[in-house]
Amino acid sequence: MLLSSSDKNLAEGKVLILYILKKIGKPVTNDELLKVVSVLTDMNYFYFQQFLLDLMDNKYVVYNENGMVYSLTKEGEETLSLTSDLIPGIHKLRIDSNLKDNINQVEEEVSITSDFIPINENEYNVKCKIVENNVTMFEITTYAGSREHAKQIADNWKENAQEIYPQILNLLTDN
Repeated sequence: MLLSSSDKNLAEGKVLILYILKKIGKPVTNDELLKVVSVLTDMNYFYFQQFLLDLMDNKYVVYNENGMVYSLTKEGEETLSLTSDLIPGIHKLRIDSNLKDNINQVEEEVSITSDFIPINENEYNVKCKIVENNVTMFEITTYAGSREHAKQIADNWKENAQEIYPQILNLLTDN
């Protein structure tokens, strides 16, 4: 079966999103993915959202509501391996060449940090923070009774802030 021109464009758009998600290699928020896709391709917001919904309906992309992030599924990776030839080589080259810079720019816009500061030899304050466009969106400081515990909290925040932050926010706003 041959694809019509419009069908080919629709398929190419979906495969481009799969390709970019694969290249990113980690879960990303809708805003992060949209920024990267719109910079690297000529896809507009409405097509992007429609393609993403179609990919989710087909179970190629999964949305984690707790972390509010999208990631590629095993089915999505298999589909990408079968359909990646739909992406013109020039698009792949542009994505491959510019993806790292664009990811770094997006990550700078949303920065997740954590530090632990010694109070004395066995006590630490751990500061966890989310900064977006140089504005502190969330900050929390907690106590740790050992260096190991402080490091564990700091590392856990850096790895899981996208899941922890919405949970804290829900707890703070529940009646």
